[in-house]
Amino acid sequence: MEAATTRIVPGSGVCTLINIFTVAPERQAELVRLLEEATEEVMRHLPGFISANLHRNVEGTRVANYAQWESREHFEAMLRNPQAQVHMRAAAALVEKFEPHLYEVVSTHARA
Repeated sequence: MEAATTRIVPGSGVCTLINIFTVAPERQAELVRLLEEATEEVMRHLPGFISANLHRNVEGTRVANYAQWESREHFEAMLRNPQAQVHMRAAAALVEKFEPHLYEVVSTHARA
């Protein structure tokens, strides 16, 4: 998989999705693979897609997807895409729950 180019810049207008999936530990790796496939096969080819970053917690019970879209309209168009819907249904079937929310970057901080 290619490295994502994620730039976190306050005021950029980028629409950020942070989706937290709660999953049984024995299914965490399967969920990560499914989300990677969805990103490579569908999401990254859709208009407005910028990047996606997957994180798994060390306890094995959660996966976080931090994805950037050029605008909320691009994100909402992805939700209506039939190919994306197939992957979203497959992910929903693997997890106990998922919590997608849209965010705007308001502040960033780094070590001096």
